[in-house]
Amino acid sequence: MKFSELGLTQDLLTAIEKHGYVEATPIQEQTIPLTLQGIDVIGQAQTGTGKTAAFGLPILENIDPQGGLQALIISPTRELAIQTQEELYQLGRDKRVKVQVVYGGSDIRKQINGLKNHPNILVGTPGRLLDHLNRKTVKLDSIKNLVLDEADEMLDMGFLDDIESILKAVPAERQTMLFSATMPPAIKRIGVQFMQDPKHIKIEAKELTTDLVDQYYVKTKEFEKFDVMTRLFDVQNPNLTIIFGRTKRRVDELAKGLEARGYRAAGIHGDLSQQMRMKVLRQFKGGELDILVATDVAARGLDIKDVTHVYNYDIPQDPESYVHRIGRTGRAGAHGTSLTFVSPSEIDYLRDIEKLTKKRMLPLKPPTKEEALAGRIATALGEVENIIGRTKTEGIEEQIANLVNQYDSETLAAALLTAAARPDSEAVPVKITPERPLPRKKGNGGGYRGGNRRGGDRRGGDRRGGDRREGGYRGRREGGRGGDRREGGRGEGRREGGYRGGRDGEKRGGFRGNGNGSHGRRPFTIHENNND
Repeated sequence: MKFSELGLTQDLLTAIEKHGYVEATPIQEQTIPLTLQGIDVIGQAQTGTGKTAAFGLPILENIDPQGGLQALIISPTRELAIQTQEELYQLGRDKRVKVQVVYGGSDIRKQINGLKNHPNILVGTPGRLLDHLNRKTVKLDSIKNLVLDEADEMLDMGFLDDIESILKAVPAERQTMLFSATMPPAIKRIGVQFMQDPKHIKIEAKELTTDLVDQYYVKTKEFEKFDVMTRLFDVQNPNLTIIFGRTKRRVDELAKGLEARGYRAAGIHGDLSQQMRMKVLRQFKGGELDILVATDVAARGLDIKDVTHVYNYDIPQDPESYVHRIGRTGRAGAHGTSLTFVSPSEIDYLRDIEKLTKKRMLPLKPPTKEEALAGRIATALGEVENIIGRTKTEGIEEQIANLVNQYDSETLAAALLTAAARPDSEAVPVKITPERPLPRKKGNGGGYRGGNRRGGDRRGGDRRGGDRREGGYRGRREGGRGGDRREGGRGEGRREGGYRGGRDGEKRGGFRGNGNGSHGRRPFTIHENNND
């Protein structure tokens, strides 16, 4: 369905076109008409299905740029909050809508100054929003639209009390929109307690973007992963790639290793400053980088066009995280490819992912060194042609003549091709620290009881041993004295900094576990036999 059929005004339709949207996704198609009427909505859909525009467009349609603060959007992580703020700003720029974002780990004084400019829309994480309420630096008594984005994630992170406190500060007469990938009982209770006769919109699994992604896996040992991955890059020649690692240390080591071998790569995670994370994202979106290495939390909610490949260097512990990851590609009707590295002991996790996606991953044979070199040479030939096309001889005639007299044409051509192909790149030593394997499952897909006690199991690890995904925490919500339990870095306040003492969450909280197709120049090699 076209956006022009959803009842939006021309000004907003023009902004949508500038933003690159073409057709409404299922969640947008079903929720926008309801929200334009002021109806409370519970939207159940996975990340990557266009939820930000689903609630953002109706809010922007009804906003009064001169009317002060009218909409509040609560996001579980700073990355998603920033992404939401940027998207709403772009969509509402022609209408001169002011959007402010607040989150932990950032200078609160700058946020206070921003709030003094009377924004129309406020986006924030629960902990920092509550800090502003307690400081009386923001008032929510004029809110007409309230959005709880990724509600299940906020509950997983221990934000329920904070959310309830914030909701009590918002007028009872308002429109509430709640978006969640899953619908646990606590979310249903929020719907009953804080919403008025909400309409439940559920996007079924068959409509997920995974249908647009070719999914492969490679069986490999931990110490072989990095070399296998770089050979796959050389054979597949992806355009824009995101690599997912499970820990911050893993992301740092992968990014440095790829850069050392000549790839244009950089990493993002919660220990980087917000300025550095935004710089890396701008470089990736602008084509200065080909590869982005990220943790789950840092990449959550990212909407980057034209990502062709997702590599899961570490298989995720939760199947839902896998869907979030590969949702970074195969967007807006485009085709994508994902590849997951898996050890023999992690096959059960692979099978759980397949049950969720209802799609069988295909096994992929790792390329040989010779195949990788052939791939690099094929890519280098194209680069050499581009260099020749841009080459001008004015001013360097004498140097050219000296080279021609000194070397034959075959030697010069070989030197040019060698420089472009980097034939010895795999010889560059790269150290990737082994991570503790995921805990073996007990029974038929049961919880991860026992085992990895310091690393966030499903039966109590959240409170004693750190977050399941990234970083650790001690305490009830987001760290004993620190903050965001999912990223475990040093931060501000109880709610959004690091866990107790500010040490790296990976070492004392989060698990130390392990951490992805075919549109390249050479085809994949598929196993004839799948011996699990």
